[in-house]
Amino acid sequence: MTTVLVPLADGVEEIEAVIPIDMFRRAGWMVVSAGMTGEIIRASRDVRLVADKLWKDIVPSSFDILLLPGGSKGTEFLAASNAIIESVTNFFNEDKIVAAICAAPLILQKAGIMKGKKATCHPAVRKDLNIPQYVEAPVVVDGKIVTSMGAGTAFEFSLTIIEMVDGSAKADEVASGIVL
Repeated sequence: MTTVLVPLADGVEEIEAVIPIDMFRRAGWMVVSAGMTGEIIRASRDVRLVADKLWKDIVPSSFDILLLPGGSKGTEFLAASNAIIESVTNFFNEDKIVAAICAAPLILQKAGIMKGKKATCHPAVRKDLNIPQYVEAPVVVDGKIVTSMGAGTAFEFSLTIIEMVDGSAKADEVASGIVL
């Protein structure tokens, strides 16, 4: 069974966390949301999310996919976390999927894994994403790095990752199940 780790910090964009978690669970994957500072996360629009576990209680290397939701304050917190930067680097070095949406590609940049890679991000942070191969597209895949533009692309982002792992039939099944 595919396993996904989703770190959550205050200021996370709700849609960019909840939609991938939901879609991956619909695909039959085991998803763990991990609160960085506590179990209750205050998201960007003041929605309260309850993390499955605390980050300090998980072993990141035991997961297949690391998914980084955006939201400016949540991204700032994750980018400032040595544990997150180390996990991004380790997932990349182990050729595991690292996915980032909205502002979260900035975390990948900080981890130093974007050299020579194509990516996208939210237009508001485009000026801060210093990569020569920026692509203006809802979702961009470069090897095992998946990036996406924002809340409005969360479904396509999630389905792209499902297709990468389990194929187009599974992605179509999940999309059909939610009438997408």
